[in-house]
This record gives sequence, structure tokens and C-alpha cells, in this order.
Amino acid sequence: MIKGSTSTDRILIADLMERSGVRFGTSGARGLVTDMSDRVCYAYTAGFIQYLESTGELSRKDRRIAVAGDYRSSTDRIMTAVGKAVIDRGYLPVNCGKIPSPAVALYGIRQRIPAIMVTGSHIPDDRNGIKYNKGTGEILKFDETGIKEQTVVVPDHFSPTGMFKEEQTLGVVVDEAHEFYVRRWLDAYPSGCLAGKSIGVYEHSAVGRDLLYRIYTDLGAEVTQLGRAEKFVPVDTEAIRPEDVTLASEWMKEHDFDTIVSTDGDGDRPLISDERGRWIRGDVAGILTAQYLGADVVVTPVSCNTAVEKSGLFQEVRRTGIGSPYVIEEMDRAVDDGARCVVGYEANGGFLTASSVPMERGILEPLPTRDPVVVHLSVICLSIDKGLPISELLLSLPQRYTASDRLKEFPQEKSRSGINELITGGGSAIEEMFPDFGSVKHTDTTDGLRITFDNDEILHLRPSGNAPELRCYTEAASESRAWEINRMGIRALERWRGR
Repeated sequence: MIKGSTSTDRILIADLMERSGVRFGTSGARGLVTDMSDRVCYAYTAGFIQYLESTGELSRKDRRIAVAGDYRSSTDRIMTAVGKAVIDRGYLPVNCGKIPSPAVALYGIRQRIPAIMVTGSHIPDDRNGIKYNKGTGEILKFDETGIKEQTVVVPDHFSPTGMFKEEQTLGVVVDEAHEFYVRRWLDAYPSGCLAGKSIGVYEHSAVGRDLLYRIYTDLGAEVTQLGRAEKFVPVDTEAIRPEDVTLASEWMKEHDFDTIVSTDGDGDRPLISDERGRWIRGDVAGILTAQYLGADVVVTPVSCNTAVEKSGLFQEVRRTGIGSPYVIEEMDRAVDDGARCVVGYEANGGFLTASSVPMERGILEPLPTRDPVVVHLSVICLSIDKGLPISELLLSLPQRYTASDRLKEFPQEKSRSGINELITGGGSAIEEMFPDFGSVKHTDTTDGLRITFDNDEILHLRPSGNAPELRCYTEAASESRAWEINRMGIRALERWRGR
């Protein structure tokens, strides 16, 4: 068994994934903390390093590998397991401490060394994950395949439960990555650009909460810290909790902020509100951010709001499958095609840059991984430049609204086969299954099945990549209608499941 073996073993990472339950998703390897034993985390990291060795992407001169983590209760233990694998492979782990995912990724890119982030992002505390970055940025899908193909040697460090027999240490924290991330913003955005602005920072258990306070204060804002939590809070920027909606409204009434900002647990996805305390959807905040940065090419997953095309703000919009690796791959192609300023964003709000962006004080260097600070600063600065509150910035965009839900206990194989039947059957099969939606105008099979009807309403069906769930995304001209057709879609899918 994975947890029970105490001898030196040779392990194929693909087999480890199946046996341990810890698998690659869109943001690295994730699983239940009970499944992420020291031995499992050690083996995954050894596979990552061995893969980089096989591709020649590890420097023989600079043998450092950066390691950081979030505030989950299991993170310190997993960081130590990761560090031990780094040491045993002949490298030096650099303990960057508790900093956001984009901060450790930026450090790795600047130093041209791999960077590893221990985080489960927004998922509950009983789960965690490990996000791997090369010296050029996030691992992509072909890298995941290469890691899975590695067979690694796991020494006899572990007890029958899969935990270290002897206590391990990672070493003292090095603050350089923390400072790199702060200076990225202070050296690019105009000095005092937030002067006169009142900003609430919803801290909860976000690992970058102190960094946000420092950055926005140093740029001139009056910053109030809100809702700090000692235990981990699973804030999901794409599925905002009702209690977070209520908190933002109450804080705004009490303090009259210009905006409230926050992130998810590992600090790579943003939350930002308007001056009324209403959280902005990530794929709408992404449009405003791209506008402020002057992008000519925007890359975004097929599930994101079509207001980006309808706005006419950009020379080209490129659609991808869902997940940052797909966005990064397409951004790279756009750069190779000669685009001037290439950016990307996801529905969760995470914003990526593939080009250097000239700013008033300096150059905002590329950061091809999800980042929230660029969204916070760009939306606020755009409202200043336009002389408009954030709510009126939103009204300047085409009014398109999205909703999403999921049908649980829906086997992946049934989801895929059913969607394939609809694709094969074409418009008539779709209209028979969803009779209340109207005639089919267009379909897109980039990731699942995305259907545009003749009234421009959209229904997007997508099997979950790592759970027995079928996801349903909808888009319409009003928020109420987006949720209405989402419920209609879910009811139709429930009938389908019951056949």
C-alpha cells in the first residue's frame, strides 16, 4: 500500500495517482489531507524534479528550488515533505514562507528556478495540494503528462502510516520573494495613485493579507483590515459564499469604502466590490483590467462572459478550454504571433500577463500565472482615470450576466457520453432536450458543449475533470434571467440523469 510500505520503493507517479487518490487538476496535485501523506508528497515532488532533469530545465549551477505555502493546518507538514524530496535529489530548498502563489511563482521566474507552492486554493481545510512551477512559470498539460511518466525511488524514510520516521526541517524563511512581489507593484503603478481612496481588505485566512495592506497603503490608500481569521476559511471567488455577500454589504454601510478587496486562500484569485459592496464577477473584472492595461489580445476560457467580445475594446479575443494551463498556452501563441500586449483571465478572476506593460513609473513585467493584485489596482485606477465609481464602470460594459451550478452524483462517463450524443445529434437533439430555450444558433465544443440560442442566451455543459459532477453555465442579458435558465438547464439534466 502507498501509506504502509516502509522499504525503498520504485514508484510510477501515474500509479501513485490512482492508488493514493491525490491527482492532478487544473492547479496542481490535490487530495484529502489524509491521503497526502509525507511519502505521497515526497514522491510527487521527486517526480517533478526528475521530470525537469529529463528536460534539461534544471540548472547545474544554481541548484535552488523555492518552496512556499498557505495558511492551511496541513501546509507546514507538506512543505517539509516537499523540502526533503528537494534535498534528497541534490538541490537546496529555499523556504519562502507563507506567501501568495503568484509571489513564489514570480520569484522562481526572476531567479530562473523551479518554485513549489503548497496550497489547496479555495477548497476546505481537510484537503490540500501542491502547485508546481518551472523557472518559466506554471507547468502545462504536457508537463503533467511528463511528470506522470516518471518512476521515482522513494527511500525508507517513512513509517507504516506514510509519515516521516524522524523529524524533518525546512530551514529559516528567506524574505526575498516577499519583497520581490511587493516591489513589483510599487515600482510600476504611479506613486500615490490610490491617494484619497478608502479600501477595505477582507483578510480572512488569505495568505497574502498582510501584503495587500502594505501595497495599497504604500500607494496612498486609507486601508482598513477586515474579518481576519485564525482558522482556514474556504473563500471561493467563483462561487461566493452567502456570508461573504452579507459581510461586504454590512462593511460598506459601516465604513463607506470606495471598494472592498480580497483573495482566495493562496492569493491568486481576486475579489473586488463596487462602492455598494457588491462583489464583481471575475470575468467582468478581467475585462476592466485588460482595458486599463491597454491589451490588444485577450485570452479567456470559453465559459467566460461574452461581454469581452461585445465591448469592442480589444483587437482580438481568443477562447480556450477551462484552466490556466490552456490560457497560458494560447497567450504564448499570441505573443509568437506578434501581439503587442497579451493578457488572460479566468472566470474566477485570476489574471495573467504574457507581455511587458509600460506603466507611469516603470515596466510591469509579465507574470503568466493567476494574480489578484493587478485586478484590484487596475479596476481602482481605471475608475480614477474615468472619474467614475466602480458601479458605473460596470454599466459602461455590455450587460451580460452569467450563472453556474452543478449536478452532483453524475458519473463522468455518463456526462461525456450524453454530451457526445447531443453533439452528434446537432440542433434537433439539443432542442428536444432543452425545449424551453429556443432554436440553436451555434455550438462550441472547445470544452464540453457550449450552446448559443437564437436569442443569444447561452447554455454550457461541462463534465467535471476530477469529480462525478456535471457543471452547467448560463449567460443572458440580465442576472435574473441567467439564473432562471440555469435552473431550467439543471432540471433538464436531472430528467436526463433519471432515464
